[in-house]
Amino acid sequence: MNPIRVMVVDDSVVVRKIVTDVLSADPDIEVVGTAVNGRIALGKLEQLEPDLVTMDIEMPEMNGIEAVRAIRATRNRVPIVMFSTLTERGASATLDALSAGANEYVTKPANVGSVGQSMESVREQLIPKIKALTGRPVGPARVAAPVPPPPPPAPRTGPGKKPAVLVIGSSTGGPEALARVLPQLPASLPVPVLLVQHMPPVFTRQFAQRLDRLCPLRVVEASDGTPLVPGTVHLAPGDHHLVVRPAGSRSGRQGLHTGLNQGPSENFCRPAVDPLFRSAVAAFDGAVLAVVLTGMGADGRNGAGEIRAAGGTVLVQDQGTSVVWGMPGAVCQAGYADEVLPLDRIPEAINRHLAGVAAPRPTAAVAGGAR
Repeated sequence: MNPIRVMVVDDSVVVRKIVTDVLSADPDIEVVGTAVNGRIALGKLEQLEPDLVTMDIEMPEMNGIEAVRAIRATRNRVPIVMFSTLTERGASATLDALSAGANEYVTKPANVGSVGQSMESVREQLIPKIKALTGRPVGPARVAAPVPPPPPPAPRTGPGKKPAVLVIGSSTGGPEALARVLPQLPASLPVPVLLVQHMPPVFTRQFAQRLDRLCPLRVVEASDGTPLVPGTVHLAPGDHHLVVRPAGSRSGRQGLHTGLNQGPSENFCRPAVDPLFRSAVAAFDGAVLAVVLTGMGADGRNGAGEIRAAGGTVLVQDQGTSVVWGMPGAVCQAGYADEVLPLDRIPEAINRHLAGVAAPRPTAAVAGGAR
């Protein structure tokens, strides 16, 4: 089994040393070269033929965003993982890099007390993403294994229900996938939308603002206690689970609202997809349309099973268009997927399943929330 060949691009000698040492300690990874800026990285790309590139954002001569654009302009599809900072500026630059064609990002260690802690932070974040993005085994001689056909959907316990809500889960590759799916949905969408994308704080706020500019729908970073109305997308904020809950009796309000909590991580994530899916099943009596897009791990699988068992519908992105077929693959392999679709067919499928759904008439309390 050939090791994963990685090129490390960063203008900081300390960061290059930390990343190189962390990756070299893993027997499945080989650091084949380094570069101090994007221009030098471009020159080395053809020579080194890495399986993956880690890329800093702020570098002299050619920064990381410019380098990603230049690499993608050559039609090179090598996976690229950006190194970002947990700041407003870092979040904005990282989202620019993802839009330019980067596949994933990790955050730089902040306020850690030692090199050892920095190395552990890089190890925990970076190595799983490298392996997920490259797959195993790797190497030029790899022959792709045939993909078995998905199993038939697990049987329902009752008839399918017309959706009253759309819930979406995504992770690795999700920002770009969502930027392609959500703009294809009309402002007149007859149901509310709740969305979990695995992202840290700061990033989710900026990502919601970007999606809002792209979409006919209104997109907001979710806050606690907001009434659910058609045509609005609520994005789970970093470090908070997003759920659906009835309005509290003391609030004097009725209907269903967003809820945020910092309960335990699920599937190693907060926000996680499963808590959202579970709460939607309970709140809407199974009348749920769920979409699971590209991402690492299996978050959303159990919730998708509950949705189907309660009469809801589950759509998943196919392997060919997923950056990582972890989350959608887990749902599919469990037999919970009603449809397995390439990314460009998912908006049509959503609109098809929502055709004929009548939007509820807004009450005076929530009418002002419309865009």
